Amino acid sequence: MATTFGETPFIRKKRRDEAIVRVVLGLMALAMVVPLLLIVGYLVERAWPLLSLDFVFTNPTHGMREGGVWSALLGTLYLVSVSLLIAAPVGVLAAVYLNEYAKKSWLTRIINLAVVNLAGVPSIVHALFGLGAFVLFAGMGRSILAASLTLAIMTLPVIIASTKEALAAVPLSFREACWNVGATRWQTIRGIVLPNSISGILTGVILQVSRAAGETAPIMFTGAVFFKRIEEGNPFAYSLSDQCMALSMHLFTITTQVTDAPKALPYATAVVLLGSVLLVNACAILLRLRLRARKKW
Repeated sequence: MATTFGETPFIRKKRRDEAIVRVVLGLMALAMVVPLLLIVGYLVERAWPLLSLDFVFTNPTHGMREGGVWSALLGTLYLVSVSLLIAAPVGVLAAVYLNEYAKKSWLTRIINLAVVNLAGVPSIVHALFGLGAFVLFAGMGRSILAASLTLAIMTLPVIIASTKEALAAVPLSFREACWNVGATRWQTIRGIVLPNSISGILTGVILQVSRAAGETAPIMFTGAVFFKRIEEGNPFAYSLSDQCMALSMHLFTITTQVTDAPKALPYATAVVLLGSVLLVNACAILLRLRLRARKKW
């Protein structure tokens, strides 16, 4: 006897369509992940003869044909850290104003349009702006501070945009509940909105770290130097007024201007750069996941 609630042809078609969509989406995900794994595996395989702790913690020697990448790695960490300390607070506060305080008007539309357009400006244009504004006009000279400010301006739109999206994702009912019990707008933002949007804010910070670490043009004009010897193993070997080496520029230099260098040297430098970015991003992602797990909605 046929059951009343048996599977109909329409339901079977829906299940079949769902299975097809799942397979197609899985293949698309593999199409993105597999090339990345192949690239990383190729880099590690070519860099393996030079990969060691000595390579990370020693300075380049003999015209950068031997030694390691310590001065370039430390310079990259300085540039990324200082630019992050500058861009993150400014970007978050700007996004808070635009999303929570600013009224919808022609001025705010122009500001939002400017933020979007700034994100699309080529890095070489930011480099020339940093050269004119910070190196020459502000009198900072070619230094870590000037290069970090240039990187901060370049990455600021990403932080603003991601923070705005994170703030907008917090339900309006949360704000209304606070206002109904007498909380001010700032108390609501500080106690409710920001804690519940911090995971989205960290997404913009992760993108900022990745882009700042890999840029060459902005730092080439404002603070990076071809070669600089520093004390090995000392994390405070640079000051903000110093010029520094950077992994991205060092990789460009040894690839295009250094002759008779070991074939594994550019690949090992690229692996160190990739590994440092992945390490910082992994820490930020773990922090984001921990904070997201505390959400009650």
